[in-house]
Amino acid sequence: MDSFTDLQAWQKGLQMTKEIYKLSGKFPRSELFALTSQIRRASTSILANIAEGFGRYTYADKAYKYTIARGECSEVYAFLLIALELGFISRNDTETALNLNGEVGRILSGLISSCRSQS
Repeated sequence: MDSFTDLQAWQKGLQMTKEIYKLSGKFPRSELFALTSQIRRASTSILANIAEGFGRYTYADKAYKYTIARGECSEVYAFLLIALELGFISRNDTETALNLNGEVGRILSGLISSCRSQS
């Protein structure tokens, strides 16, 4: 693998981030500096941590950054549920993002396990 962009976690994460931006565009304007900003930052942080983890030299360092990315997945999931409960988006709206979020989390868990077994 030559680049972090070759990682399935990054590719799925990018798809999810695009979906998050689309969904959060439906949030009320009053949420622009609150939930909208938070969910967008969390989703882009997943990508940034995957990229940073890929660039780390030791497996322990890689696992650490991938673990942070997985934590950000949980944050995005929580923000999606909050937006759903507040009526900003519908269940149908969130289906793709929730599925992608689950995929990214599972892939990251595999990367973390693999890195830890090689440490």
